[in-house]
Amino acid sequence: MTSPQLEWTLQTLLEQLNEDELKSFKSLLRALPLEDVLQKAPWSEVEEADGKKLAEILIHTSSENWIRSATVTVLEEMNLTELCKMAKSEMLEAGQVQEIDNPQLGDAEEDSELAKPGEKEGRRNSVQKQSLVWKNTFWQGDIDSFHDDVIQRNQRFIPFLNPRTPRKLTPYTVVLHGPAGVGKTTLAKKCMLDWTDCNLSPTVRYAFYLSCKELSRMGPCSFAELISKDWPELQDDIPHILAQAQRILFVVDGLDELKVPPGALIQDICGDWEQQKPVPVLLGSLLKRKMLPKATLLVTTRPRALRDIQLLVQQPIYIRVEGFLEEDRRAYFLRHFGDEDQAMRAFELMRSNAALFQLGSAPAVCWIVCTTLKLQMEKGEDPAPTCLTSTGLFLRFLCSQFPQGAQLRGALRALSLLAAQSLWAQMSVLHGEDLESAGVQESDLRPFLDRDILRQDGVAKGCYSFIHLSFQQFLTALFYALEEEEEEDRDGHAWDIGDVQKLLSEEERLKNPDLIQVGHFLFGLANEKRVKELEATFGCQMSPEIKQELLRCKASLHADKPLSMTDLKEVLCCLYESQEEELAKVVVAPLKKISINLTNTSEMMHCSFSLKHCRDLEKVSLQIAKGVFLENYVDFEPDIEFERCTYVTLPSWAQQDLRSLRLWTDFCSLFSSNSNLKFLEVKQSFLSDSSVRILCDHITRSTCHLQKVEIKNVTPDTAYRDFCLAFIGKRTLTHLTLEGHIEWERTMLLLLCDLLRNHKCNLQYLRLGGHCATSEQWVDFFYVLKANQSLRHLHLSASVLLDEGAKLLYKTMTHPKHFLQMLSLENCRLTEASCKDLAAVLVVSQQLTHLCLAKNPIGDTGVKFLCEGLSYPECKLQALVLQQCSITKRGCRYLSEALQEACSLTNLDLSLNQIARGLWILCQALENPNCNLKHLRLKTYETNLEIKKLLEEVKEKNPKLTIDCNASGATAPACCDFFC
Repeated sequence: MTSPQLEWTLQTLLEQLNEDELKSFKSLLRALPLEDVLQKAPWSEVEEADGKKLAEILIHTSSENWIRSATVTVLEEMNLTELCKMAKSEMLEAGQVQEIDNPQLGDAEEDSELAKPGEKEGRRNSVQKQSLVWKNTFWQGDIDSFHDDVIQRNQRFIPFLNPRTPRKLTPYTVVLHGPAGVGKTTLAKKCMLDWTDCNLSPTVRYAFYLSCKELSRMGPCSFAELISKDWPELQDDIPHILAQAQRILFVVDGLDELKVPPGALIQDICGDWEQQKPVPVLLGSLLKRKMLPKATLLVTTRPRALRDIQLLVQQPIYIRVEGFLEEDRRAYFLRHFGDEDQAMRAFELMRSNAALFQLGSAPAVCWIVCTTLKLQMEKGEDPAPTCLTSTGLFLRFLCSQFPQGAQLRGALRALSLLAAQSLWAQMSVLHGEDLESAGVQESDLRPFLDRDILRQDGVAKGCYSFIHLSFQQFLTALFYALEEEEEEDRDGHAWDIGDVQKLLSEEERLKNPDLIQVGHFLFGLANEKRVKELEATFGCQMSPEIKQELLRCKASLHADKPLSMTDLKEVLCCLYESQEEELAKVVVAPLKKISINLTNTSEMMHCSFSLKHCRDLEKVSLQIAKGVFLENYVDFEPDIEFERCTYVTLPSWAQQDLRSLRLWTDFCSLFSSNSNLKFLEVKQSFLSDSSVRILCDHITRSTCHLQKVEIKNVTPDTAYRDFCLAFIGKRTLTHLTLEGHIEWERTMLLLLCDLLRNHKCNLQYLRLGGHCATSEQWVDFFYVLKANQSLRHLHLSASVLLDEGAKLLYKTMTHPKHFLQMLSLENCRLTEASCKDLAAVLVVSQQLTHLCLAKNPIGDTGVKFLCEGLSYPECKLQALVLQQCSITKRGCRYLSEALQEACSLTNLDLSLNQIARGLWILCQALENPNCNLKHLRLKTYETNLEIKKLLEEVKEKNPKLTIDCNASGATAPACCDFFC
């Protein structure tokens, strides 16, 4: 059986790889001789796994020796020196280590060292104080057993508390990161208790808790004064304690709340713990290991400070604290409700709102949801509308804590003021001086303290904190929505709070991301029904101007100013939170084009709510992320009969999929209900069989007026077939693009043929990209082209056509009734032989005006054949794209001769060809009065002054000619753009 020590080490290593490095790791791993069980495992699971999941897969499929050897080998191959050193020291040596009683002590003499009597007494007092801190960690609504489960799940990854962790020469720096309220501080404090627990360690050890919330208020001091301010009983022993830094654990809690200017933590660092310095300098010195380098460090932070930590800390071990997992939340609901039916109904309601469910990883939010919904159920009310939005839930929770007519208008105003002031200052803890500066009395807060909405610190008297960051954000929004009191005097107090315009500005949100959710809640409080409930409960008045202020701040929605995808998501989220249909109509009315990347069901809900009111919408560009639909991307037991399953007995992935499909159905109704919507693009999307069928159902309806549809790189492959079936007989469809690297079945080609053959077909533009088909399949397709009279543009770019398939196409194009005007065969693996047959088409066809052969190695001989066709007066070709076709000086000579013979060509693309020497020959034709060329595209020649001068002379002699020399490498414009 694989040891927990190895599992932890492997996971730690793999989680430090970025996405590209993890991909390389898997690729190199696969090249090694795999053990039997791993060989038989589906490799797709390995490819999709993140670092944590990959570690689990290897642990369950491979032996310890193979894992150690393979990990070190691959990391060496990737040249990841530091990780490789870590792997060698902690994995290869670990194979010989049986068990280590105390991994923190490096020398035997330290194990036998006796503590002084005063030190023992100090330790006893410190442990008692830490126990008090620990007890003060929980909210009234918390359930200790759940916290124990969450703590134990995370604590096993903390190396300095794991007895099986291998000996390490350098001390550990562990970073606990995660969103607000998920238990980072709780876990850190439990680590402090275990570090100092005499039953776990035979030697005296110390733990110091440094709260960045508190430290931000301190002036300059020494490091010794910093850590002894809360431990006066240890003051005399501080020098002796600090001299044994290897026995000390420093917990730096909430690094993201340390208010310092950029770079302050890495300036003026020092190693003298008696020297007076600003607190940020002392912390920076500790984290950079200039101060007490042998100490063990445990840092907690929200994700926004991780980049700063990377600059400060060397070789940290990152542990993501996730809080309540789904199973934890479900168990919490069952415990809170007691009644299973009620608990599961409440749980499903929370899970139906992805944003709210995500917040539920914080125990405090779970308590708010349970408390609110349970009270509604007991009253016989329908709790479903409450969970539609986070605003609705938090408002109902707040109002349910007080009887109607409570007349707490002033108290609510005071609470919301404190929330706004502390949020703008990026503080989560309020002190007595904060209340004084805001003109708030403690008596104003008593109603909320009694109901656990606000909490007073049991250790640090006069300190207050909100139940959760999200509720603080809600109260901040309430501050803006409440009408100001007549007697309210801001001038008499220090209120550093921005107005609504500043709140919603991008600049402020970048500086303080917590303001983003405040904007969402503020839109939620613009709802008339919610306003009435709040006014009835607290006797307060809501500002009548707030809705107009929100509209003014969202006035950037103009048809002539396209929204970024991020801004659009933000607007749609705000409108959904409001649940005000009239407000949504006004805001989205100007939109004509949108591009949206749906990454979760919440975003789908937001789109459905608002876009149905966007009557002038003409184009939708859609991208669906992996994980929104699960049907085609999970393994399930083949004998499950889904038709006979009830919702409760369905697998969890199927329940989630059902919720997604219901929302998707609502979203897709947009395409069959908006008569102005003409253009749909679906690209880089992970769809499912069911989601494709739902979309196709709306496309086939007579109320759908789509004219242009582009399907690019979607899964599953069968989606292309379903789309083709939906387009057959679609009279409004004129442009169709189907791109993706898929193997075309005969059925697929037959459906395309049916589409083109149908008497209702008005298709004018068809683009097929990245497809493989046999010659026999192409025969069927090209045969149908003879009968189709609507198609004008055909693009077979990046398809495996080959010379043999192209010959079949050319034969069709010599038919007198063919109507193709533009043909693109970009990157179809054609050779010079294909050009000989194509030259005959140029002579015979009276319709073909645009031809693209880019990225086909036709060479100079191929150009020669084409020029023979161009020389005939019957040839009507106007635009020719020969980008990246292996053309040299000789090919330029053929083109020069053709251009001087007054051929019909007006546009020529020769970019990405090595024709520098041939330009002199080509320029002779460009100066000839018989040359009709108006636009020439070439490779960049900025560094060749001689060529640059030559082209400038040509432009002077032929002013009607435009020469584009910016088409080079990755910046080269798309070949099809040259057709326009």
